[in-house]
Amino acid sequence: MRTVIHKLFWAWDFDKEEAWLNEMAARGLAMVSYGFCRYEFEPCQPGEYSIRIQLLDELPAHPESGAYLKFLEETGAEQVGSWLRWVYLRKKTSDGPFELFSDNKSKVRHLTGIITLISVITAINFAAGGYNIFLYFLYRIPATLLGCVNLALAAFFTVGLVRLLRKRKALQTDARLFD
Repeated sequence: MRTVIHKLFWAWDFDKEEAWLNEMAARGLAMVSYGFCRYEFEPCQPGEYSIRIQLLDELPAHPESGAYLKFLEETGAEQVGSWLRWVYLRKKTSDGPFELFSDNKSKVRHLTGIITLISVITAINFAAGGYNIFLYFLYRIPATLLGCVNLALAAFFTVGLVRLLRKRKALQTDARLFD
């Protein structure tokens, strides 16, 4: 019997989401499907699967992403879900360790992609918020509430962005130490 759990993770907490999914697999619930904030699991042997999450450079339907996902399938990984450019992958633990990023350089590249995505979303919200508030002061158009929501979202995303930037800086420092 399948189990559905609704849970929200922010993009900058992808590592916490991945840890939670692996904890679920360790308890005997294997992820089989994903929809926005909706995880579907089915029973499995405890610890049977390892789960990884990755932000692709393109949408999963793009030929480059398709070739990459096919390569991962050849290594024993299986795509169990996707949302926009995020993909959810699992692999049997009996097939060996499952790491998508073998070195700090590839981890930094992945974080940079997430940082870029969040930066764009943050900039759009700052711009929209500023514009709506500007309209209020200029024309008394009651879009201030929307502008305040945009600015609050931008501030919230900035906090997540700072977390990712710190994480990337730490990885870059580690990479320099070992080069």
